[in-house]
Amino acid sequence: MNRQAPTLEDVAREAGVSRATVSRVVNGVRNVDPSIQDLVRSAIERTGYTPNRAARALVTRRTGTVALIVSGAGDAFAGRVFADPFFGRVVNGVVGYLRARAMQPVLLFAESEAARTQVVDYVRQGSADGVLVVSVQPDDPLPDMLLSARVPTVLFARPTRGTPVSCVDLDHYEGGRLAGEHLLARGCRRIAVISAPLDLRAGRERLAGFRDALVRAGQDSPPVAPGAFTLDSGAAAMATLLEDHPAVDGVFAANDLMAQGACQVLRELGRRIPEDVAVVGFDDSSIAVTCRPPLTTVRQPVEDMAAAMAGMLGEQVQGARTEPRTLVFEPELVVRESA
Repeated sequence: MNRQAPTLEDVAREAGVSRATVSRVVNGVRNVDPSIQDLVRSAIERTGYTPNRAARALVTRRTGTVALIVSGAGDAFAGRVFADPFFGRVVNGVVGYLRARAMQPVLLFAESEAARTQVVDYVRQGSADGVLVVSVQPDDPLPDMLLSARVPTVLFARPTRGTPVSCVDLDHYEGGRLAGEHLLARGCRRIAVISAPLDLRAGRERLAGFRDALVRAGQDSPPVAPGAFTLDSGAAAMATLLEDHPAVDGVFAANDLMAQGACQVLRELGRRIPEDVAVVGFDDSSIAVTCRPPLTTVRQPVEDMAAAMAGMLGEQVQGARTEPRTLVFEPELVVRESA
């Protein structure tokens, strides 16, 4: 004979509280004492109770789903996303936060005007409780579209347009400064930069911090070759820098993928790393460890930032906080063998 599925009443008896208290905890109602919440959650685990999501949605008007939107441009955009470990780290941080709260993410791409309209319609129709946006598109209209649709939204990185929306970000200027000071401390004096796209705030601020560190030390402003956050663009930029500045002895690449591309070109041309050319990346992604030699890099705590982004969205969904706020994280220099 099949055992009947555990009910709210079973959980209430196990926890020694009322059914109404269990219901409030299950439905995420605020103002329940944290110790009571822990008691109820432990009872849920022991009884094996599983909330009825359909019934819960009718009561709370929430789906238990969060849309994670990656916004960019171009037909091959999704492929580039999956090739960059940065986005995987964002997903890990978001999923880790949501899973602990019995919530699920839905991954959406917005790589065109039509796609942006589709994802806004999707969330506006109540298919998700709120939206987390990771955008690599300058002057992205998506945050304004979501704001106009009155969809709870949090961004990874401050919006270029100055849209009044909550976000998490990094002190990119400080990260660039750390990279510059490290190369100078190693004795590098003919230093070059492979920049991130300078139409992005992060790209401009990383370059500004790096450049200012060199200028304050009495060095000339470094030569810059543009990159596009990809391995191939880093390799092409490194080749250009060596052609124009063959005596370069230090390179700052504004992300780890571009730094890996730079290292490949340097090895192919017989330049020793770091003896001939020291290389510093940015992000501290998995590439930093697998690169040869392992990369010295500026760590961006992406997983922590993504989890904080999800937490900020939860505050909005629950009505605990409505005014926009920006949470800025600090970078950290991680020294390995490349510099």
